Formats: sequence, C-alpha cells, structure tokens
Amino acid sequence: MNYIKDFLLQYGFKVEITGYLAYAILVLFIFIICLITNIILINVVLKILTSIISKNKTKWDDILLNRKVFHRLIGLVPAIIVYIFAPAFNGFQIIIRRSASTYILIVLLFVISSVLDSINDIYKTHPISKVRPIKGLLQVIKIITYIIIGIVVIANLMGESPLILLSGIGALAAVFSFVFKDSILGFIAGIQLTSNDMLRIGDWIEMAKYGADGDVIDITLNTVKVQNFDKTIVSIPAYALVSDSFKNWRGMTEFGARRMKRSIYIDVNSIGFCTPQMIDKFRSIYYLKNYITEKENEIKEYNQSFGEDEVLLINGRHLTNIGTFRIYIQYYLKNHPELHDNMAQLVRQLAPGENGLPLEIYAFIKNTNWEHYEGIQSDIFDHILSVAGEFGLRIFQNPTGFDVKQINSGTSDGSKE
Repeated sequence: MNYIKDFLLQYGFKVEITGYLAYAILVLFIFIICLITNIILINVVLKILTSIISKNKTKWDDILLNRKVFHRLIGLVPAIIVYIFAPAFNGFQIIIRRSASTYILIVLLFVISSVLDSINDIYKTHPISKVRPIKGLLQVIKIITYIIIGIVVIANLMGESPLILLSGIGALAAVFSFVFKDSILGFIAGIQLTSNDMLRIGDWIEMAKYGADGDVIDITLNTVKVQNFDKTIVSIPAYALVSDSFKNWRGMTEFGARRMKRSIYIDVNSIGFCTPQMIDKFRSIYYLKNYITEKENEIKEYNQSFGEDEVLLINGRHLTNIGTFRIYIQYYLKNHPELHDNMAQLVRQLAPGENGLPLEIYAFIKNTNWEHYEGIQSDIFDHILSVAGEFGLRIFQNPTGFDVKQINSGTSDGSKE
C-alpha cells in the first residue's frame, strides 16, 4: 500500500486522493490476481487433472471428479488470496479477514459434503453396500459438520472464540432434539436395521400400512424408499420399520423356492363312494394305476379279516372320490418339474364351511420370479380345477345369474307341460 502511494505521489497526485486511489488500485490488483489464478486453475490445471483421471483405470477419482470436489476446492483459492492481502487494508483488515474466512468455511462445507457423497458412491460400487448401506451414517456426519462449521462461522463473525458458543450448546440440546427428532430416530433405526441385517437395498418388502409392496431402492437417514411393482415410489420413515411390522421376502429369494398355498372348494354334495365303473376308470389314470391296485387289495384284506357285510357301503372300507382325487393331486405335484420334490408337499382337507370342503394345496415352486411363479401356480390350478369333474366332484361356487336363469328356464318349461 505504501509503495502504491509513493508511486502515485511521484506522478503528481495530491496527497488527499492518493489513499483512495491506492485502495482502488490494490483492489483491482487483487481482483486481477484472483481472476487469472481462477482461469489458470479451471482451464489448465483442472483440464490436465481431468485428462489424467479419465485415462487411468482407477474409479474413485472419477467419482470425485463427477461430484465436483476439485471444482469446489478451486473456489477456495480466491478467498485465500484475499485473506493474505487483508493486512494491506489497515482499517478494514479485520472485516476482510472475517469475510474471507467465512467464505472459506462455507466453501469448505460444500467440499466436505461432496467428499462424503463421493465416499458413498465409491462404497456403493462394492457388493457389501447392499448389506451394510452407510448413507444414513454419512448424513449424520454431514449434520454434525454443518453444526460445527455453522458455530465456527457465527463465532468468527462475532469475533469470539467458538468454545464460548460450544459451551452454550447444552442449552440448545432440547431444541436440537425437537428439530432433528426424525433424524435422531432414523439414525438409531438405521443402526438397528443394518446391524441386525433386517433390510438391504434390493430386498422385496411388504408393509400394508404404508402401501409398500416392492423393492427397496434407497436407505437414507430418515426414510427408506420402496419402488412398488406398479413403479410408484413409497417413502417409509426409517424408525417405522423398527417399531412396526413388515414382511421381507429376502429369505424366499435366498432359499430359492416360493411357497404355493391355495385352496379349492369342493361341493360336499358331490362327495361319495366310488362305484366299480369309477374304479375301472381311475385304474387307467397314469398317476393312480398302482395306487388303485394297492388300495383295493388293502381294503379287500381288511374287510375279509373283519367279516364286514359289503352289501351296505357303510359297512367296511371303500374308496371315495374325494380321497382318490386328493391322492391324484399328491402324485401330480410330486411329478411336476417346477416343484421342489424334496420340500413339503401337502394336499389336505380343512374344516368344511359354508363354501364347501376346502382342499388346500401346499408346495414350493422352484422359480421365485413373480411372473413365472404366478404362471406356474395358475397352470397347476388350471389342471386341478379341470380334472375335478373326472372324479365326480363339483367345484363350489355361489349361484350366479346364469344359474338363476337356468332354474327359471326349467320352471318355465315345467309349467308349460
């Protein structure tokens, strides 16, 4: 500053205006230095750095470049230059340094944020990221960083030590706990979800309370995002997954089998003993050929040993159409190529009710893909429903308009006769 003033005085400038001119020249000089430095860093250094990063095989530096970490670091340089030249402005040194340091801290905050985002992106390139996501933890670090730098910025502008403000943070704990309630609950919930391996990115979960039925696509500090199968996205509070109940289908996927559990309802009025004609017919069915022969011999020996009078069917043992149908389904499931034959396969009767006799089919399908699973299950029940009539059985259903029309039609014909 003194050098500029002496230079101006040598050229005949008045003493009264040399001070102002010196300040103006120095400001212009600093501005030019900052501008040139910024141009060199962006157009030369950054381009060279980008070229080097794009050519190497390392991935983490590409992520840092995409997250603009280096761009934001360049933003620190002009503020550092201004901070260095602050002593030249005697009366304004403190204000300039406080302003420059505040700007440096704010830019530094954005740099740290970009670095943390880069860490998350780098971590997501590893398979463990789906098992142990760290996005929620990094968000907590961001919040802590924001608070600390915010306190330092305020203390810097006030010209006080940050420790003085930090000493009063205990009084603000209640306010912070209220404002960041969801974040605190979400952070604790995130730790529980990841440490207990309750949730991973890519898991298929169901949570009817929040309308969620799809794949987990993101786990953040406060929310878990689920993309439903209709492509809608549902955000669930992280703590709700700990406090409430939800269904995770990951076990089914890892096990490699999906359960099929469905019932068909048999009209009880169609259930009865098998006639000789029916038995001859069943004997020609591939799955029942050996069963009918063995069962007939077993029943015959039983009835002879107890001397049962077989004139009345109620005496002794006899084949029934519902029992034979049940055995047929068992053999059909056992020989189905898409079902696990080494896992539980049940065909059982449930308690009869107003809708008839439920016959429940319980088995495990090899293909866990939703589309294939539904297709296989539909094919199985298409067949079962279609062959029920071959056993003299009727599938129960409530009367429809067509049934009523048939009844009315029969009544009308009878009245005419």
